[in-house]
Amino acid sequence: MTRQIVLDTETTGLSAEGGDRIIEIGCVELVARKLTGNNRHYYLNPERDSHEDALKVHGISNEFLKDKPKFVAVADELLAYLAGAEIIIHNAPFDVGFLNKELELLGRDRFASYVGGIVDTLVMAKEMYPGKRNSLDALCDRLGVDNSGRKLHGALLDAELLADVYINLTRGQDPLLVLEEESQNASGQAVVAAVDLRSLKLPVIRASAQEAQSHDQILAELDKASGGKTIWRSFENAPETVS
Repeated sequence: MTRQIVLDTETTGLSAEGGDRIIEIGCVELVARKLTGNNRHYYLNPERDSHEDALKVHGISNEFLKDKPKFVAVADELLAYLAGAEIIIHNAPFDVGFLNKELELLGRDRFASYVGGIVDTLVMAKEMYPGKRNSLDALCDRLGVDNSGRKLHGALLDAELLADVYINLTRGQDPLLVLEEESQNASGQAVVAAVDLRSLKLPVIRASAQEAQSHDQILAELDKASGGKTIWRSFENAPETVS
């Protein structure tokens, strides 16, 4: 089964190359697109103060971090936890840049060498909602994810929210399965049988004239928002096939 880790960081500022450091890491595990509860959360002593603007974002005081472990103390545990997993991050270059810098300071390989891949949900969202706001808060609002508890940025809370956002963004990728009634096995545990709908012959229902007109209006809006870069128009004259 696919193991994914939704990851977020908080930092002392915006520039890893300029000396800013990670102060918080939050990780949320998904297995087969389900939350497992096997999460990780670290506060870290960055050995420097946060910038005032960063403090306004995350609210984590310099005093609070003074007795927290340094990155070197958690690096092995963190990398073992992340090993081989697909990592899901919103605006991945930012977080990965900071993780790379922390690993570089320890003489370690770059972050990508330890994991199975990196998915950037900001890139996904921009492709799905061109021309729209695609911050984490905006996606929560658009996808019906409750972010009412997010007064300040926090790595674990943001990772939990992003996990819900990611599941909603990729819901159409779920296998076409329908669950039958539960039964019980010999141990009394619930067993749910799944039926694969891909073997069924489904009827083709044509769009009405009104639906086709609404569809054309949506395509026109996408064309405008993307500066004419959508690929939809290239399929309009393609031969129609029904299998």
